[in-house]
Amino acid sequence: MNGSTSSPFGGRARSGASGLRQVVDLLRQPAERRGGAPRDRVDVRAAVLMVLADRPMDGYGIVRALEEQGGGTRSPGAGSVYPTLQLLADEGLASATEADGRRTWTLTTAGHVAADAARARAADETPGRRAPERRLAIPRVGAQLAQTAALVAQTGTPEQVADTVAVLDEARRRIIAILARD
Repeated sequence: MNGSTSSPFGGRARSGASGLRQVVDLLRQPAERRGGAPRDRVDVRAAVLMVLADRPMDGYGIVRALEEQGGGTRSPGAGSVYPTLQLLADEGLASATEADGRRTWTLTTAGHVAADAARARAADETPGRRAPERRLAIPRVGAQLAQTAALVAQTGTPEQVADTVAVLDEARRRIIAILARD
């Protein structure tokens, strides 16, 4: 082994304290600069539902409509939209008709209900209703935690390192439990 491990953000990270510093640096960077998802990840399923609620369209039209709605920000491309359309069809929320070599997608009655629910969720999450700190709090605290863990790894006694590992593992389990809640 060459002393590297898989980075949580893709790619390779060096092991040890320098690898931890790399993770801290990544947490500090905006998601766009590190090549990850944008800060406000697009819910492709909801976006496609809302676009189709306005009128039936072909896949290319949906991609264009999402780009226009994105206002220059990153929007889902064909690689996300077409599988989502198939998923919506499998769920009984959309159907396709083919004419002139084009597949036109239309929402079913259940699809219109799902689109209305997606619009309601989107309205609840508009930037004006969401505290700006919400997006920044986890990376900020995560970076502070990583720095503190690196300090323990560099200067702590074996007992302090073991206790820190136990605390971090418990925190990880509790965070997973938070995500599992409805």
